[in-house]
Amino acid sequence: MAKQKLIRFAALSSLANVRQEPDGLRGRWAADFFHNEHPLILELGCGRGDYTVALAQGHPEINVLGLDIKGPRLWVGASRALELQLGNAGFVRTAIEQIETFFAPGEIAAIWITFPDPHPPAGRRKKRLTSPRFLAIYRSLLQPGGLIHLKTDDEGLYYYTLLTLRDEGAELLADLPDLYTGASNPDLTGIQTAYERRHLQEGKSIKYICFRFPAAG
Repeated sequence: MAKQKLIRFAALSSLANVRQEPDGLRGRWAADFFHNEHPLILELGCGRGDYTVALAQGHPEINVLGLDIKGPRLWVGASRALELQLGNAGFVRTAIEQIETFFAPGEIAAIWITFPDPHPPAGRRKKRLTSPRFLAIYRSLLQPGGLIHLKTDDEGLYYYTLLTLRDEGAELLADLPDLYTGASNPDLTGIQTAYERRHLQEGKSIKYICFRFPAAG
């Protein structure tokens, strides 16, 4: 298994739909990477890219970038996207903390956060992807009215996010404590990551939150 990870990591740089140091693309992703002017969607912490690939496959009218720091996982999603000839799916190997370096203000149309780590090390709550620190970053990168979607099985992260959104003045558009009893949108229930399928098999409820930031001024 370790050898396979090393092989995949080494092969990552050879994949045309992957960028590891995307210098020069800030503000130019649609034109210079995807070669179109479609809206740009990010999946943060995309893992093996299940959501990135499925969103791109189901919506040829958008561009989707999956971001993750773990190269072998990205290799899986990037390889799958190439097999499917998805010209509107791409991947970036980076820490989420660095995204302001690679994207310009207003460049992002929407953000998906699918099953992030709900329990960062003790004393590092700001590492949660829905902490005020990260919300400020998303707000700077999103277009006016841009949506943020969160899916999680973790009750603690779910309630933490709701409280944080209230404190930060975000506009809550959807709050489903049990997604599969309250949603019919195929992008929500028709796309499942490996984590999500496992959680459902274990009988856990999947929670979904959608929100946006009010217009400045």
